[in-house]
Amino acid sequence: MTTARARRTQAQRDAMTIETVSALFSSTLYAGATFLLFVLPVLYGLVSGAAKNGLVTVAGVAAAVAFVARMVEGLWRFGQRDPEADE
Repeated sequence: MTTARARRTQAQRDAMTIETVSALFSSTLYAGATFLLFVLPVLYGLVSGAAKNGLVTVAGVAAAVAFVARMVEGLWRFGQRDPEADE
Protein backbone atom coordinates (compact mmCIF):
# COMPACT_ATOMS: atom_id res chain seq x y z
CA MET A 1 0.00 0.00 0.00
CA THR A 2 1.55 3.25 -1.12
CA THR A 3 0.38 6.73 -0.48
CA ALA A 4 1.31 9.36 -3.00
CA ARG A 5 1.70 12.90 -1.80
CA ALA A 6 1.09 15.87 -4.01
CA ARG A 7 4.18 18.02 -4.36
CA ARG A 8 3.90 21.48 -2.93
CA THR A 9 4.46 24.44 -5.17
CA GLN A 10 7.04 27.09 -4.41
CA ALA A 11 4.24 29.51 -3.52
CA GLN A 12 2.86 27.05 -0.96
CA ARG A 13 6.29 26.53 0.60
CA ASP A 14 6.84 30.29 0.72
CA ALA A 15 3.45 30.79 2.38
CA MET A 16 4.30 28.20 5.03
CA THR A 17 7.64 29.86 5.71
CA ILE A 18 6.10 33.32 5.99
CA GLU A 19 3.34 32.07 8.28
CA THR A 20 5.82 30.27 10.52
CA VAL A 21 8.07 33.32 10.84
CA SER A 22 5.04 35.54 11.45
CA ALA A 23 3.75 33.22 14.19
CA LEU A 24 7.21 33.07 15.76
CA PHE A 25 7.57 36.85 15.74
CA SER A 26 4.11 37.54 17.15
CA SER A 27 4.59 34.79 19.76
CA THR A 28 7.79 36.47 20.90
CA LEU A 29 6.02 39.82 21.21
CA TYR A 30 3.13 38.25 23.16
CA ALA A 31 5.56 36.51 25.51
CA GLY A 32 7.56 39.69 26.08
CA ALA A 33 4.44 41.73 26.78
CA THR A 34 3.13 39.08 29.18
CA PHE A 35 6.45 38.93 31.02
CA LEU A 36 6.60 42.71 31.29
CA LEU A 37 3.02 42.90 32.55
CA PHE A 38 3.82 40.58 35.45
CA VAL A 39 7.23 42.08 36.22
CA LEU A 40 6.21 45.76 36.25
CA PRO A 41 5.41 45.78 39.99
CA VAL A 42 8.88 44.37 40.65
CA LEU A 43 10.50 46.97 38.41
CA TYR A 44 8.67 49.80 40.18
CA GLY A 45 9.76 48.45 43.56
CA LEU A 46 6.25 47.69 44.78
CA VAL A 47 7.16 44.08 45.62
CA SER A 48 10.20 42.76 47.45
CA GLY A 49 11.56 39.66 49.13
CA ALA A 50 10.08 36.26 48.42
CA ALA A 51 7.13 37.80 46.60
CA LYS A 52 9.57 39.35 44.15
CA ASN A 53 11.10 35.99 43.31
CA GLY A 54 7.69 34.39 43.05
CA LEU A 55 6.40 37.09 40.76
CA VAL A 56 9.39 36.79 38.45
CA THR A 57 8.86 33.02 38.31
CA VAL A 58 5.16 33.47 37.55
CA ALA A 59 6.08 35.99 34.85
CA GLY A 60 8.41 33.49 33.20
CA VAL A 61 5.82 30.73 33.26
CA ALA A 62 3.09 33.04 31.96
CA ALA A 63 5.37 34.24 29.16
CA ALA A 64 6.15 30.66 28.15
CA VAL A 65 2.46 29.76 28.12
CA ALA A 66 1.63 32.86 26.07
CA PHE A 67 4.40 32.02 23.59
CA VAL A 68 3.28 28.43 23.07
CA ALA A 69 -0.42 29.33 22.94
CA ARG A 70 0.12 32.03 20.29
CA MET A 71 2.43 29.80 18.25
CA VAL A 72 -0.05 26.92 18.25
CA GLU A 73 -2.96 29.24 17.47
CA GLY A 74 -1.14 30.90 14.57
CA LEU A 75 0.01 27.66 12.99
CA TRP A 76 -3.30 25.90 13.65
CA ARG A 77 -5.19 28.65 11.85
CA PHE A 78 -2.80 28.40 8.89
CA GLY A 79 -3.35 24.65 8.69
CA GLN A 80 -7.14 25.07 8.68
CA ARG A 81 -7.30 27.39 5.69
CA ASP A 82 -8.26 26.27 2.23
CA PRO A 83 -5.09 25.74 0.12
CA GLU A 84 -6.96 26.50 -3.09
CA ALA A 85 -7.77 29.99 -1.80
CA ASP A 86 -4.12 30.98 -2.26
CA GLU A 87 -4.09 30.25 -5.96
